[in-house]
Amino acid sequence: MTVIALLSVAPVIEESMADDVADAVAALEGYDVEYETNPMGTVIEADDVGELFAAAQAAHEAVDADRVSTVLKIDDKRDRGTTASEKVDAVEEALGRPPTNRDGEGS
Repeated sequence: MTVIALLSVAPVIEESMADDVADAVAALEGYDVEYETNPMGTVIEADDVGELFAAAQAAHEAVDADRVSTVLKIDDKRDRGTTASEKVDAVEEALGRPPTNRDGEGS
């Protein structure tokens, strides 16, 4: 995989967005992408930037609201392939520990 993106799609509403976000995430299933949702968005990996854009558009269109906010941040390394997990592994190696303090460790 060479194209990695952070996608955030949400309706602009006051209530819970969970159902709408679930619709956006479910729309990714129709595309040749790998994804992982976290509290701030969904990381998407694809071999082709066109497939990534199509998946992001489908996610955007899956949210049925009067107003939808979509943010897409793309890392397209064209000279070599990398994965999202490799990027996290590189930070972990530089940090000398997992890049989290969920177990109570860290600063």
